[in-house]
Amino acid sequence: MSEKKLSAVEVKISRRIAYILRHSPESAGVAMDEHGWVDTDALMKTLCSQGYSVDSECLDRMVYCNGKKRFIYNDDKTKIRARHGHTVKVDVELKAARPPKFLYHGTVRENTDAIAAEGLLPMKRLYVHLSADVETARQVAGRRKTSIGYVIYRIRSEDMMKDGHTFWPVENGIWLVKAVPPHYLDIL
Repeated sequence: MSEKKLSAVEVKISRRIAYILRHSPESAGVAMDEHGWVDTDALMKTLCSQGYSVDSECLDRMVYCNGKKRFIYNDDKTKIRARHGHTVKVDVELKAARPPKFLYHGTVRENTDAIAAEGLLPMKRLYVHLSADVETARQVAGRRKTSIGYVIYRIRSEDMMKDGHTFWPVENGIWLVKAVPPHYLDIL
């Protein structure tokens, strides 16, 4: 299936699916296993009962046409899960890899004092999300509405790895790490 832009209705459905698969499977009454997988048919059925028009073709578009690659099927498409961004405790079976020399993180300016003191923390998520390029970090930071703007941090990821930190790449140039201590951060 080729990548194309999701319609406004599909974006709304995608956001609901992301909420269910990342944060609250119980809000949809679906069971999630320890690896974050949810039964595809059960998810479609519950979404339909909540007023969303979802069939297998619609779900395919969420998985294959979403440029952010938020979701993935198992081999026979009987299960679906979010790739990352979970607040519910799951093991999405990430494979560690060597990161590039630098990674980036965008956030609102009002967070800079806390970050200077504590570094980057996962907050409610399981991991800190880092971007492979500055532009993606800007886009992430720009989604948050603020009157005082945002900042971009450059993370010395190669140094972190040498010091024993583990990094996990996921789709779309996103890297995950448990936390980033402040001494690995530079404001761009």
